[in-house]
Amino acid sequence: MASRSRPHSLTILVTGFGPFPGAPFNPTRPLVARLARLRRPALADVKIIPHIFPTSYAAVDRELPELIAKYKPRALLMFGLAARTKSLRIETRARNALALLPDVSGRSLRRNSILPGGPAILNLPFKTRSLLTAAQNVGLPVILSRDAGRYLCNYLCWRVAEESRKDEGPRLAAFVHVPAISRNVRPLTKRHRLTLDDLARAGSGVLLALAAAARR
Repeated sequence: MASRSRPHSLTILVTGFGPFPGAPFNPTRPLVARLARLRRPALADVKIIPHIFPTSYAAVDRELPELIAKYKPRALLMFGLAARTKSLRIETRARNALALLPDVSGRSLRRNSILPGGPAILNLPFKTRSLLTAAQNVGLPVILSRDAGRYLCNYLCWRVAEESRKDEGPRLAAFVHVPAISRNVRPLTKRHRLTLDDLARAGSGVLLALAAAARR
């Protein structure tokens, strides 16, 4: 008799971004693909929904509510590229701030705040210390951050924080900024950039920690 698969009781939306001006390769795309294929006993009851946002304000505004309405995820795990950092950064909040920089479509929102007259910050709904520990356990440099920038990563954090305050919104959400990575399978020197394998190991630990928290 064929064994029955364990029903999914927990849905987690895992997202990344496509390329954007100045970053023709965004490592969050292959990272999300790796995590979507992850098979661990601790994730047997988890349905992972992978999604890559085009790096545009309109895409985030359109696709995020659609994804939440369709899949009703209990948690979101978001990844973005911070090319100038050398460590992973676990973001703790979104700032009500915008840079006047064009997105991949050439559009900017032409204002300095996401919600004019709104609060200065919105906290992401998760106790990030456990994610910090999970990433540190794989031996990679990682810090907690209070500044997600003023571009699409911060914008997505803000929109997700707003969604989490709705009755049907996700209960937990976390955002991880990753550095630019080496395209080689193995680093050439100890000072070389991280690889996709490194990011996948850290991302797996963070995903497992988020899933554990979402069950509680």
